[in-house]
Amino acid sequence: MPTIQTVTILPSLPERLAPLLTLARNLWWTWTPRAIHLFQDMDRELWERCGHNPVALLGSIEQPRLEALERDKIFLARMNEVLEELDRYLNFQTWYGTASEGRAQGRIAYFSAEFGLHESLPFYSGGLGILAGDHMKSASDLGLPMVGVGLLYKHGYFQQYLNPDGWQLETYPLNEFDNMPLTLVRDEAGEPLTVSVEILGREVKARIWSLVVGRVPIYLLDTDVPTNTLADRQITSFLYGGSLETRLQQEMILGIGGFRALRALDLCHTVCHMNEGHSAFMAVERIRCLVEEQKLDFDEALEVVRATNIFTTHTPVPAGIDRFPPELMKRYFAGMVKQLGIGMDDFLALGRMNPADPAEPFCMAVLAIKTASQTNGVSKLHAEVSRRMWAEIWPRIPRHETPITHVTNGVHTLGWLSSEMARLYERYLGSRWIDEPANHAVWERVDLIPDFELWRSRERLREWLIAFARRRLVQQLKAKGAPGYQLDQAEEVLDPEALTIGFARRFATYKRANLIFRDPERLAAILNHKDRPVQIVFAGKAHPKDMEGKELIHLVIQMANRPEFRNRLVFIENYDIEVARNLVQGVDVWLNTPRRPNEASGTSGMKVVANGGLNLSILDGWWVEGYQGDNGWAIGAGEEYDDHNYQDDVESRLLYELLENTVVPMFYTRNSQNIPVEWVATIRNSIKSIAPFFNTNRMVEEYANSAYLPKIDTWHNLEKEQWREAKEICTWKKAVQQKWSGVSITDVQLPMEGTPKVGDRLPIRAAVEMDGLSPEEVRVEAYIGRLDAEGNIPEGHALPLLYTGERSERGHLYQGHLLCLSSGRIGLTLRCYPYRKGLSHKFELGLLTWWDVGEAAE
Repeated sequence: MPTIQTVTILPSLPERLAPLLTLARNLWWTWTPRAIHLFQDMDRELWERCGHNPVALLGSIEQPRLEALERDKIFLARMNEVLEELDRYLNFQTWYGTASEGRAQGRIAYFSAEFGLHESLPFYSGGLGILAGDHMKSASDLGLPMVGVGLLYKHGYFQQYLNPDGWQLETYPLNEFDNMPLTLVRDEAGEPLTVSVEILGREVKARIWSLVVGRVPIYLLDTDVPTNTLADRQITSFLYGGSLETRLQQEMILGIGGFRALRALDLCHTVCHMNEGHSAFMAVERIRCLVEEQKLDFDEALEVVRATNIFTTHTPVPAGIDRFPPELMKRYFAGMVKQLGIGMDDFLALGRMNPADPAEPFCMAVLAIKTASQTNGVSKLHAEVSRRMWAEIWPRIPRHETPITHVTNGVHTLGWLSSEMARLYERYLGSRWIDEPANHAVWERVDLIPDFELWRSRERLREWLIAFARRRLVQQLKAKGAPGYQLDQAEEVLDPEALTIGFARRFATYKRANLIFRDPERLAAILNHKDRPVQIVFAGKAHPKDMEGKELIHLVIQMANRPEFRNRLVFIENYDIEVARNLVQGVDVWLNTPRRPNEASGTSGMKVVANGGLNLSILDGWWVEGYQGDNGWAIGAGEEYDDHNYQDDVESRLLYELLENTVVPMFYTRNSQNIPVEWVATIRNSIKSIAPFFNTNRMVEEYANSAYLPKIDTWHNLEKEQWREAKEICTWKKAVQQKWSGVSITDVQLPMEGTPKVGDRLPIRAAVEMDGLSPEEVRVEAYIGRLDAEGNIPEGHALPLLYTGERSERGHLYQGHLLCLSSGRIGLTLRCYPYRKGLSHKFELGLLTWWDVGEAAE
């Protein structure tokens, strides 16, 4: 085979148009309509052919057209206005600049296996990546000193197409990195900057590419380096593809290689945020660096890393968690373990819920939890589910007190908002909604929008969705070689005036795309009602190996092909950000039917809200927090079932009843001006209650206030005086671990006369033997709650007891008062745990001693 030299050819733009390339390489344009329209107007047909990729557009547009644009004074004026807008955006005072004023400075590194930023950058598969992309956009809006770290996939996730029978097939087009808004990072000599990761004794190199999202850079690693072996060059070929070993190799490149890339770029790493467990090896590499360079021992380095790491878990489904066999981990990490200065068993214990079980696989989520001081779910309900999933990591702690919190997800409002609604908001809300999307007072001004204007905007958006769906259906049929009469039918499918429901997401079985088909005859009656027609637009992909998911898609296609559904139900192939954007902007109702409690959060339903769409959903994920009774509809009351068949029966009937008796009648009940007044009022309630909270600006602010800012301070405190604080905390923890078995609650007194009544204050006194620990190092609490049938307190609450400064022969004395707030039988016990200022949460050591009369008597 001949040697082939590659040459990268850059777009050649006339001098006056050269700033367009700068604009194209900053993804700020993806949420700025004026910038999008600028590229679009250069050549609309070419813009579509290039997949809305401005870099490819600028490299493909014909020279005569460029010369004409260079002479077009109106175009040049528009271009300069957009560039000035970008300059203002990059330089105005940000929220973070104000919030961090007077505090120590640092950088937050955000690690994610995928980033969903735009359809022209197909390096994402679904919700996890879309959330990461929106996180980056809001981090830019707020001015956070954040840097993203991920992988650059040669083929990315698959593109979907359906065969004539409706079965999903996959293709994996090659991503042309040089024709995307990516820049290959080079060293001082002009050579590609690379980092190396040792994999089974060989050095695997990865190049670093940069991507700019407003103010935030993202660095993506790519192992397709000529000096690597052919197998190693394929490590970053496919997102979530390949074998278990390929997944392990990818996660080593992401975590270990990603952290090394930050160091090679001289970007300090004050705080690190793991978006799901795929990047958890980053924590191991951070520890190794501190051991080798700062001469800390493993426990001291772990203390520093854990104190400044954050972990966000996204899945309540155990099958979605990466687990690797112990033998595989031993093969891959033998060298790393030696560098850490610990034994292999100690290393494997970091990834096991039960460290003493040698057969337990190594779990990436457990590694992330054990190397982070803050773990959070992505909704309030998901945090509850996560506490149940991971409770065994803290076996002594009551399950409901497992230290996993929540930061409910959001969406980047501007990135999903239609131009139609943006213009409406500018007229009636002013411009503050752009800079302050989490300001409730701003969104209250939605009440100022006249009914007829809000409704006309909704009608236009629905019409645009129908036009988009028809174009895509025609394209799908042409690709299959369909006859002309089918193309003609596709151009008339759906009704621009009919109530339009959207259902689009990953076709996993628990999301139950088939729920609405439980009774086809009843559904047909709803969709084909003579005076109140309804239509449904479906989209979504199943994982290539998920045969049950593919069967669900096949079912939807078969239903769509039935005569009674043919013009009322369509499936749009190859679900991506472009399809999602058109759907969430155009549908009247967003349907969500997961099997509770398997939806961690979900964000697609949040995206319809600012566009005037309404949610019809199972009370799962974010909708548990979002639903208020007058801002959408809930299917059921949040029940959970053991019998899934019975559950599907019940909830499908509830869905049909809601559509027949509430949703459809409300949509078609019009006033004299043909406006559905109650429907429009529900839209207003939805926008006012949901838009200000379920956005990523609020979400990122919450992360900043609860984690990023405090942990930047923590890092600087720990590194002072050659890590003195970290070493002292580590020494203290070891001493407590050794002495804690000698700590016991030796005496409890609850003196009272007669039967207490509501409002009484009952004194509680306790003696605690501390085995050499001081009262400042031990917290004592009464634990109070209702008793279950077995006489236990399943979900009690804690009442702190205060040290009296006294000591008896039975130990140090503590006291407090129990306020009787309600009548009935309650249980009370006592507990104590170690305490030191600076711990991330009170159960950080996992130590908790309960009052035990038998032990005290001994």
